Amino acid sequence: MQYAANVASGNTENLNTLDGWLEHISHQHTAEIEMGLTRVREVWQRMGSPRAPLNMIVGGTNGKGSTCAMLESMLHVGGYKTGFFTSPHLVRYNERVRVDKAEANDALLIESFNAIEAARNLPTLVPLTYFEYGALSALWVFANQSVDVAILEVGLGGRLDAVNIIDADVSVVVSVDLDHQNYLGDTKEKIGLEKAHIYRPNRPAIFADTEPPASLVKYAESIESNLLLLNRDFRYQRMDNQWQFTGTIAGKDVARHSLPWPALRGAYQLKNASAAIAALAALHDKLPISIGHIKRGLLEVEWPGRMQVLPGRPAVVLDVAHNPHAARALEDALGTMGFYENTFAVFSMLRDKDIDAVITTIKGRIDFWFVAGLPGDRGMSADLLGEKLRAQGLEQKFSLHTSVALAYAAAREKASENDRILVFGSFGTVAEVMRNLKAK
Repeated sequence: MQYAANVASGNTENLNTLDGWLEHISHQHTAEIEMGLTRVREVWQRMGSPRAPLNMIVGGTNGKGSTCAMLESMLHVGGYKTGFFTSPHLVRYNERVRVDKAEANDALLIESFNAIEAARNLPTLVPLTYFEYGALSALWVFANQSVDVAILEVGLGGRLDAVNIIDADVSVVVSVDLDHQNYLGDTKEKIGLEKAHIYRPNRPAIFADTEPPASLVKYAESIESNLLLLNRDFRYQRMDNQWQFTGTIAGKDVARHSLPWPALRGAYQLKNASAAIAALAALHDKLPISIGHIKRGLLEVEWPGRMQVLPGRPAVVLDVAHNPHAARALEDALGTMGFYENTFAVFSMLRDKDIDAVITTIKGRIDFWFVAGLPGDRGMSADLLGEKLRAQGLEQKFSLHTSVALAYAAAREKASENDRILVFGSFGTVAEVMRNLKAK
């Protein structure tokens, strides 16, 4: 009843700013994560069930944000008014809710939170998590701003994720691998089934990775969704300076030739781009888009913190890779960047991630590690990260620092113009360096 108490006493000053609201919503549930759709659906219905006329839901262990960003870019170039909900943010909360490729402003987000709060307080109080507030806020903003199509990124899993209250017109699972095992299960089959629940009967259901889990395929077939699999129903082929997409989607042969490589770095982005193009092809009757719009959208897409290379020397690479699957993609992408005398890593991770596997995967690309701890209950201390590096034979190849900012400063001091600095391990790691760079 915190909101009601504030209003009754006239003490609403802290809810006149976005920062005040973010502080408020972070205390409206006893748990950071509470899986389930009952509470969020109840509040959504009280709000009048706001939604865009067309909705695309994208889930997956890795690659879902990049796929969403490419969908947003191509649709925006095609003349559609887009809404894009993503999480977490790197520097500003506003990054989570975008309309027409622009971050929602504070006033609009505050208005959405007011609408949520009014709905969840009457007739009975419904507790919501921080993410559930965010999802409802995005849905309200997209309806309020009359977007043509909403692109909704799954936060965790799929079956019990807040965005799954929406019956999507097309659903995409980009990849399935081990992550968040405490919530989703400890095998790819269990995780695949959780993610498959964003699929809907008689609607396009895309899986965009090799070797789809049998559980995902079985579920899609059991609800009679229109399942489209990479390398069965659609495929991509790499060429020297371009690539092509082909497939049979909605009973029609689809070919997109002479496509430019996406502006996002990494060969794995072709898989993500294929997922996006397949989704657009599946909705072509409702969202027609030309090959020219697809090409330009690929060239203009932006997605910070994902294999992002900053201008200048030494080269600085920012990547939020935080699980073994993402680390494998990052390791491969680093190998395509050319020669650098040394690669210095600015590294920190959360304690509930598979830190040992991440280190094992990427240590061959790194000459020296600048290690920092992360704050909060989930953060791993620099000392414990150092022990994990030591256990893998990297005794003389790391230094410990009390913050990511100090670790980055030490790496900058050590690196010459012919070296490379890699900042990775979590969203928090990249975000702190981005804030530090912005401040300077």
